[in-house]
Amino acid sequence: MELQVVGKNLEITESIETYIRKKINKLTRYLSVIDDTKVEIREEKTKSPSDRFTIQITVKSRNVILRGEERGSNINAVIDTVVEILTRQIKRYKGKLQKKGRGSSPVRQPSIVQDTGIDEQASLLPEVVRVKHFTVKSMSLSEAIEQMELISHDFFLFASTDTGALNLVYKRKDGNYGLIEPELT
Repeated sequence: MELQVVGKNLEITESIETYIRKKINKLTRYLSVIDDTKVEIREEKTKSPSDRFTIQITVKSRNVILRGEERGSNINAVIDTVVEILTRQIKRYKGKLQKKGRGSSPVRQPSIVQDTGIDEQASLLPEVVRVKHFTVKSMSLSEAIEQMELISHDFFLFASTDTGALNLVYKRKDGNYGLIEPELT
């Protein structure tokens, strides 16, 4: 497992990295194969000390990407909370797979996913129950944000006037906006 710890406005000490490694290793009880883990720790100068540290952990496994984020005043307590969030996500993910009739989780037995036929996999996945069609308009990022707010959505798909490519703007939990600019490979 590759572990990457990144600090923003904060120096990552050896003790913090050791604590994170210990907690992330506990996730292997539930998710046997973890390929890559990225931990982002941000220290922000806020009025409220309860929101001083923001920790985001992204875990990549063969079949799934899980992400948890939490804020708090104590780094170790926030790490514990994010690991608990990820543990719940793993259990929920594995539970959904078991409820769909696979009997055992492909997370523990990756060969099941490789042996399963495409038709069987398609029948076990949730199905698309609604399709929406709409015209994508060319607009600037600020116009897209304004349009998103007008329709009270958390995201909005638009064609960028700068590049002509499809972009997606979304509202983040912290009240700011994010922009997804896809790149074809």
